[in-house]
Order: sequence, then structure tokens, then C-alpha cells
Amino acid sequence: MPSGSETDSPSNLNRREFIGAGAMGTAAAAVPAACRTEPPSDTEPNLSSVPPFELDEVSILELQRRMDSGQETARAIAEKYLRRIEEIDARGPSLRSVIEVNPDAPAIADSLDRERREAGARGPLHGIPILIKDNIDTADRMTTTAGSLALEGSIPERDSFVASKLREAGAVLLGKTNLSEWANFRSTRSTSGWSGRGGLTRNPYALNRNPCGSSSGSGVAVSGNLCSAAIGTETDGSIVCPSNANGIVGIKPTVGLVSRTGIIPISQNQDTAGPMARTVADAAAVLGALTGVDPDDPHTAASQGRSHTDYSRFLDSSGLRGARIGLVRRLLGFHPDVDRIVEEAVAAMRSQGAVIVDPADIPTWGEWSESEREVMLYEFKAGLNAYLAQLGGSSRVRSLKDLVRFNEENADREMPYFGQERFIQAQAKGPLTEKRYRDALARNHRLSRKEGIDRVMDEHRLDALLAPTGGPAWVTDLINGDSYGGGSSGAAAVSGYPNVTVPAGFVHGLPVGISIFGRAWSEGKLIRLAYAFEQATQVRRAPQFRPTAV
Repeated sequence: MPSGSETDSPSNLNRREFIGAGAMGTAAAAVPAACRTEPPSDTEPNLSSVPPFELDEVSILELQRRMDSGQETARAIAEKYLRRIEEIDARGPSLRSVIEVNPDAPAIADSLDRERREAGARGPLHGIPILIKDNIDTADRMTTTAGSLALEGSIPERDSFVASKLREAGAVLLGKTNLSEWANFRSTRSTSGWSGRGGLTRNPYALNRNPCGSSSGSGVAVSGNLCSAAIGTETDGSIVCPSNANGIVGIKPTVGLVSRTGIIPISQNQDTAGPMARTVADAAAVLGALTGVDPDDPHTAASQGRSHTDYSRFLDSSGLRGARIGLVRRLLGFHPDVDRIVEEAVAAMRSQGAVIVDPADIPTWGEWSESEREVMLYEFKAGLNAYLAQLGGSSRVRSLKDLVRFNEENADREMPYFGQERFIQAQAKGPLTEKRYRDALARNHRLSRKEGIDRVMDEHRLDALLAPTGGPAWVTDLINGDSYGGGSSGAAAVSGYPNVTVPAGFVHGLPVGISIFGRAWSEGKLIRLAYAFEQATQVRRAPQFRPTAV
């Protein structure tokens, strides 16, 4: 039951009318400035120097090669990333993407090094440092707060399914990432990347630009080379939008491919966790570790026989050859340079043997706007109340009603820039048995699935759909909130279908991505297409931590 919610396009609905517009050894235990009890002030970053980092842009495969050869150990790799987090996240450019580091990370890495020596690696994530979003439960010495002071100090009694799968795969959980508080489902005028506990996350390409949300910290940490990969969550756009704004790959899986147990919820019909990485190969490696049927999340039952534990099998550099891809042209037109990048992507795909059907518009696009909002409000209240009720004694709030009261009583710290309009709207909703809710949910699925994605793909015999993920990152404005230009996350989000975003170009030094999305359970096909595009274009460039766009 995860979170992460953005809206995506003016052709869908106006964001503000929707959901919130939608170290080493003992030193490793030190909490960065962005993770202290008092949230950091929004002061100017120190840009006097950003020293080079020896693990910049190093892939998961390369880290495995180095550990297998003895060139590196998992502990040394973890310590290098922890130092880098302190160097440029807590200080220097002050990215504020990491809300808390794991004090046990070096010890965990040590045990994995011993296991490698004695029994070999468990798989592609053995010893690999992964950051996870701070709405994903971990039963360790880290807290899970959704960025809110209301849950400060809250330690769940058990791991989320996602955290347990990562541990099982041998990953080192390096820490928790900052996020748009409550996954951007608090206010109609929110600023992405801000939380009461973590402060404001900065875009590493231009520090005054927004990282997008709600998985802002995950996107920035991956892009800024503070980890090998990260886990984000999405309800509508919150994996793909920060991936777009931070120049990385993001995979929003089919709802049910990855369990939501132990993840702070928004919508049981749209929420999902997914990987964010610098390359398609790295994202595919992480995705395979997350899959599996979970009895505590009924949606995962449908993944039986449709999921894979190894998505690297779909990494084919010639994967575009013969593919039929439909361009959702109606989603262009919000920015001329984004249009240029999309046309260049189309040309690159054609040069690799793809057949582009243009246009291949989704006929019902945006018609689900009101019903999507209605479903989210109902499901947020039900899901959050259930999550908060099962927390142990460490939690000071046990319901959405308690949370509204906490924010009112702590408005100077929790609501200095924007309010909690969505919380209040959700609190007014009734149970999920109400006809208004059930009708809205049925409308969502009909318009986005049968009459939406499935219809256009059937008519044109398509393998996937193509659209711009979003525009270049906007200037962060804590007073007025976010200012989205456009995007394409809505159809895949409302339908619960998969979506992969991959870097495609730059606008004044700011990254822009394309989204490749399609039918339920088509992750393998989408990964194949995205990988072939990535290998043909090689767009990704590491950020330079400039104060503004070039």
C-alpha cells in the first residue's frame, strides 16, 4: 500500500486541483544534517567545491566485478557512499536527498563480505548499497516517517515486503531518502521534495530547480551518485517524474508485481514501489529482486506466473527491431524543446528498426481526472487509518484525524509553506463500501484500461506506447508551490499498468526523459525497448551541481 503521487499533464488535469498539486565504522552512524530532529533551514548551499568521486556512474555489474576480484569489498563500497552522502548531501551542495543513514550498514556489508568469501554471492545485488524511500518500513534502527514530524521516532515491528526482499537478495540498505511529505498527498499547493523532517531536496543539475516528487530523494540520490540504486513509490508520477527531472531510469511496475505491505499508503489500486537507477540494466537487476506473491497483499496473487526474478534476460540492444510503438502525440505541445527531444527519440527508434505509429492517441485521456481524485481520497483515508492503527507505541498518531490535529498543533514546523487540504478532504470521506467510491473506481478502470491503453494498443497492434515523461525541472517555489508543464504518467497510473522512463535529452542542461508504457505485466517488453533506446542514444550525463540552469 505505498505512496507517491503526482499528477502529470495539463491535458489530464491541473495538478493543484488534484493531489498536492497528486562514513565508516562508528562514523557511519552519524546522522547527516538533513536527518536531524530539527529540519534544516532553507539556506543557500555551499558550492565552493564538489570533489570528484571514484564511484561516479559505476554500475551494479561493475561493482560486482570489483567485489568478485577482491578489488573492493562491500564494506568499502558502503563506506565510500556514506562519506559521499556526508560530503555533498549533508554539506557542500546540500542536496538533502538522504533523510537518515543506516547505522548498521557497515556491519551488514561485513557479513555479506564473509558470505561471499565462504559461499559466493547470492545474486546481482549481493553487497550493493540501496537507498529506500522514507515511507517504506524497515524493522531496524531506522525510522519510517513519510517525512512527517508526526511519525518521528516510529520504528515498525517488521520489515516491509520490499525491504525483506532486498535483504534476502543481499543488498545493503544504506539509508532512507527524503520525499515530498506524505508522498505529496497533503496539500493542493505543495512543493515537491519538501518534508517537515527532511527539509527541501535539491535537483543536482541545478540546485534552484525542483527534483519532482514524491520520490524526490530517491531520484536525487541516484542521480548524484550517493548509492547504486534506490527504491521509490508511485501513485501517479512519483517514480517517473523525479526520474525525468533527475536524468535517471525509473520503472513503475504493474500494480501487484511488487507487494505494498509495510509501505505507507495512498491508493490500494494505484500504489506501487519500483526501482530508480542510472541505467536500465541496474533498474532491471533491482526489479527482479522485488517481485513475489505476498499473502498480505492480495493484488500480488495476479503476478503468479507473470513475474520474473531476473529481468536482465530482457536486456537486448537490438530490442527495438520490429517493435511497433505508438506515439501519444496529444501529450506533446507543452514545451517546444521537449517536442524536439521526443522527435529525436522517435528518429533514433526508427533507425534501430522500430515501426512508429503516429499518432496513437489514447481516446479517453484525462476523462478519469475527477474519478481518480475521488478514489484516492477514499482509499487514502482507509489505507492510512489501517497503517497507523497497527503501529506500535512509538507512534503519536493512530488515525488520519490524529494527524490533522498534530499538523494544526505544529503548524509552524509542519505547515510553514502549505497546508493539509487533501487530508481534510479525505477525512470527510466514508468507507470503501460507498457506491460513490465503487462507481468512481469502475470508471477509472474502464476509461484507462478497456477504453484507454488496451483499446489503442489493440487497434494499432502495438508493443508499447511512447510519450514525454515530463518537462525540464521548474524553479522551486516554496510560496506558490509546484508548476508542472506536462507529462504522461496518468494512463499507466490509473490503469495500474507498467511505465518505464529513460533519459532522452537536455533542455538548458536539465534532463528530459521519455516514457514507454503498455499493458499489464509487460515489464519485460518495456525493459527491452528502453534498453535498446538507451544503448543507441547514451544520453545520461552526470550532474555538475550547478546553482542554476545553464
